[in-house]
Amino acid sequence: MGRSRAVPPDGQPVRVAVPPGGPVILFDGVCNLCAGFVRFVIARDPAAIFRFVPAQSALGTAILQDLGMSTSEYESNILIEAGRAYFKSGAYFRIVERLRSPWPLMRFAQICPRPLRDWVYDRIAANRYAWFGRRDACLVPSPDIVARFLG
Repeated sequence: MGRSRAVPPDGQPVRVAVPPGGPVILFDGVCNLCAGFVRFVIARDPAAIFRFVPAQSALGTAILQDLGMSTSEYESNILIEAGRAYFKSGAYFRIVERLRSPWPLMRFAQICPRPLRDWVYDRIAANRYAWFGRRDACLVPSPDIVARFLG
């Protein structure tokens, strides 16, 4: 999400205390595309394994600082799983592999080289506000899913 800059390698340890539970997706809470992806995951995650943290929240800011990333220009959705962070297409594929069918079949797209996948990710991320718009405030979860949002 945002202009391409150095992102830590996948598997980067996260030292910030994330509440125990399932994997966490850090996302740009004012980005319509990012909020849409969160809604997409929620609809296809009947076991409710994923939890969500807006990058603009206190926890989101702490995670970004811990990873040495910008706290104002978000470069990637970040998946935090088992104390490690995953970025860009790496995060995307780790997420869709855990959703209900047919989405795990997307893992076969990983045959494309990572630099190409991340280049496409970066192009979409750099244009996400122009193409999909942005909100004035972070996504507000409905009462039935509010417990899945942290931060």
